[in-house]
Amino acid sequence: MESVKSLVIGYGNSLRSDDGIGACVAKVVNNWNLPQVRSLCEYQLTPELAAELAQVDLAIFVDACQTADKNAVELLPIKPSNAIEFKSHFSNPEALLSLTQALFGNCPRAWLVIVPGTNFELGDRLSPMAKLGIEQALKRIRGLLEENTRAELICTKSV
Repeated sequence: MESVKSLVIGYGNSLRSDDGIGACVAKVVNNWNLPQVRSLCEYQLTPELAAELAQVDLAIFVDACQTADKNAVELLPIKPSNAIEFKSHFSNPEALLSLTQALFGNCPRAWLVIVPGTNFELGDRLSPMAKLGIEQALKRIRGLLEENTRAELICTKSV
């Protein structure tokens, strides 16, 4: 069994319509059955995820955002925050990366994929904007995963 090199974490509440974007993306990535890639659906970011993050080279966080002025998916590189806050859950991936660094002495390169949504009411249906955003996000995520695989191959060959 190959070790996991990349971790995709989609988070949000799938019972709040577009807030379920992260979970939807994570499920699709899981269905790709890519070697060395693990995908998780989470309601929120919890401290337990730090142990998983410490074992990978690349982490991709996927979340929805309610927006009226942005229609495009954002892809942002992220780093651990300066402050370490120990909580039962985290509101942002930077705090979770900070905990990972503090507990395990390292953390992966990380990206945040933000997908716009318009409907965050109770329900399980995604808006048309969310569906388009999911398609864009999946393309961006596939690119990041392929880039990570190429980098791994280059490092392996040069050793």
